[in-house]
Amino acid sequence: MKSWIKMLLQMLKVFLLFTGCTILFYYSIVWMNQEYENYHRYDEPEGSAVKVSTLEKHRSDWLERLLFFYRDGE
Repeated sequence: MKSWIKMLLQMLKVFLLFTGCTILFYYSIVWMNQEYENYHRYDEPEGSAVKVSTLEKHRSDWLERLLFFYRDGE
C-alpha cells in the first residue's frame, strides 16, 4: 500500500514539474513575441548614418560585370 502512495506522489511531482515548465515556456514565448512585435526593423536610422552602397552611374560591359561576379561573388 505504501509503494502505491509513493508512486502516486512521484507521479504527481513529475506532473507538476512538467506542467510548471510548460507554463513557464509558454509565457516566455508570449513575452518574447510581445517584445519583438513593436520592433521596427525598417525604420530610417537615427543619427549620422551613412549609406553603404551606391548605384553606379555608368553601364559597364557584360564581360567586365561577369568577371566581377566570378571574382567577388556579387
